[in-house]
This record gives sequence, structure tokens and C-alpha cells, in this order.
Amino acid sequence: VLGVAFVAPLALGLAPKLRVPAVVLEIVLGIVIGPQVLGWARLDQPVQILSLVGLAFLLFLAGLEIDFDQLRGRLLRVAAIGFGASLVLALLVGLALETAGLVRDSLLGAVILTATSLGLVIPVLKEGGHINSRLGQLVVAGASIGDFSAVLLLSLLFSRDTSDTTSKLVLLGVFVLAVGVVIVALTRRGRSMPISRVLVRLQDTTAQIRVRGAMLLLLLFVVLAQNLGLETILGAFVAGAIVSVIDRDAVRTHPLFKVKLEAIGYGFLVPIFFVASGMRFDLNALLDHPSTLARVPVFLAALLVVRGLPAVLYRPVVGARASVAAGLLQATSLPFIVTATQIGVVLGAVSAATAAAFVAAGLLSALIFPVVA
Repeated sequence: VLGVAFVAPLALGLAPKLRVPAVVLEIVLGIVIGPQVLGWARLDQPVQILSLVGLAFLLFLAGLEIDFDQLRGRLLRVAAIGFGASLVLALLVGLALETAGLVRDSLLGAVILTATSLGLVIPVLKEGGHINSRLGQLVVAGASIGDFSAVLLLSLLFSRDTSDTTSKLVLLGVFVLAVGVVIVALTRRGRSMPISRVLVRLQDTTAQIRVRGAMLLLLLFVVLAQNLGLETILGAFVAGAIVSVIDRDAVRTHPLFKVKLEAIGYGFLVPIFFVASGMRFDLNALLDHPSTLARVPVFLAALLVVRGLPAVLYRPVVGARASVAAGLLQATSLPFIVTATQIGVVLGAVSAATAAAFVAAGLLSALIFPVVA
């Protein structure tokens, strides 16, 4: 698994004209080395555990990418209206897919279609020099709202806990209260001069105190979400967002903090999740029946309609050409699709074949949309 994680980005680095996201190659190679093709690797307990931690870290880093300073003013309003349009379209498309017999649960289908992959979109914007432009800020704002809302909806509506929705809303309120308390406590403590001096003194020693604190926060909120009957991915995502909120002076006092977290995540844990997802991918379910394979372009078109079409609302802000690019980037989704379909299979809300078709559509979106954008 680690061999694939090493070879995939290296191969793409040696072929710069081949503009394929590394995660796509990692999942494809995971399928190849997995039990359904070559059988070189299997999902034993160590791989499953590291894959689960990798998923948590992926959501943590996604939450960390949210820049709350940009989520304000006109850009936030336009992005929020665009996501509202996406929700309406998602419900309509979900109903259409269920009516056509392509999904078992229209609501789960709608939730799957609402997310945008921040982890895939942000590198594209950075490489193109657009991350600080109005287009980049608008896409990041729209993707952030989509990611957070999708995680929240999945946790509320399709948690593996059996509580009813009302109970989950109450528990979500408790979770939000806990988040507020932690933010206030950490913000006030962070302003304490003695603690600040100690943090600066220990941050680049073998103590790596800031990294240890981030790991503790991640685990605390994963466990809290689980014990409240919410999805653990919500806890991981929120932990990253909390670090983003309280970490306001990173450039001045600890510029390497985020680099260290990304090194742990993208250098070790996150690739294991993607390779293991490929090993878990049900290739036979996708290829055995032509009707299942035919769902892939349908789901890809659904992503483009639900997340891409509302970008027409961005036209007054960034222009027609840029709004098309924004729509394509917003329609790029893979990690959340992998996560949501795995949960759906466990709950019986989606079949293994449909899950495979959704993931295949996500792979194509990550392969095609960013390049065209």
C-alpha cells in the first residue's frame, strides 16, 4: 500500500503533461493490487485501521483549509445562494434517480451529489495562480459550504446510530455547544503570554507541541461525535475548522505548523485511505452488468447539474468564462463520494454496484473537470 502511495505521485511527477490528480491514480492502483485483480494486498486489520485514521485526517485537513476571513460579504452571499440552488437541484435529481431505479434512497443520492472536494480543487487553483483572485475565493467559499453541509447532512440523516432525526438535532446542538466552548477556551488561553511563550519554545523541538495539540483535538471531536450518535467524519471536519479559527498568527509565530500537519496527512495517512478505497472498490459489481456501468455517465452528469449549473449565478461577479470554470471545479468530488457510499452500503441505503458506479463517476470528475476548468 505504501509502495503505491509512493509510486503514484512520483510517476505523475515524471510525466508532467499527464494532468491526473494523484488520488485518482492511487485509487486505480489500489484496485489493481487489490483482491479483485492481482491480489497482492488485502484489507487486513492494520490497513483498515490506518485507512480509517487516514479518512479522519483527510476531513481534518479539509476543515483546516477553510478560510473564515474569506467567508464574508458578497462572495459569501453569492456562494450561499449558489449552494441553495444546488440543494434544490440535488433533491430533484435524487428523486429522478430513485424513480428511474438507479438509487434506492433519493435523499442519500442527493447528499452524495452536494459535496465538492476541497482537497482536489485548492491545488488546481494554486497551480493556476487563482487562489487569491475573486474566482478562487468564490470557488473556495462555495466548496467550503458544500463540504461542510454535505458532512453535516450525512451525519444527521444517515448516521449508523439508530436515533431519530429530532434526537440527532438535540445531540447536534450539544455538539455545537461543545465546539463553542472549546473555541472560546482555546482562544482565551492562546492569548495568555506564558502559554504562548511555551508553545513557541516547544513547537519545533521533539515535543512538537502544536502538532500534538492538533492530534488531541482531532481525536477528542471524533470520539465526541461518535458518542453523540453523529458521524465521526463530522468530528474530524469540525476539528480542522476549529484549528483554522484559532490559528490566526501562523505566519508570524509558527509558519511550519500547517506544513507539518499536511506532511503527516498527505505524506502518510491520507494515501493509505485512497489506496485502501481502491482495494475495497467492487470492480466486479461495476463490470458484471452493463446497466451498472451505464450509471456512471448518468451520475457524472448529475454531479455537473447539481454542483456545476448553479455557478451561473457567479457570472455577475467573475464573468461568464470564469463562472464555467467555477462550475466545473465545484462539480469535482471524490473523497466524500467514497466516504458516503461506504456508509450507505453499511446501512443498506445503497447497493455495492451503485456505490461502485458513484465512485467511478467521482474518479472521472476528478480526472476531467479540473483539467477542463
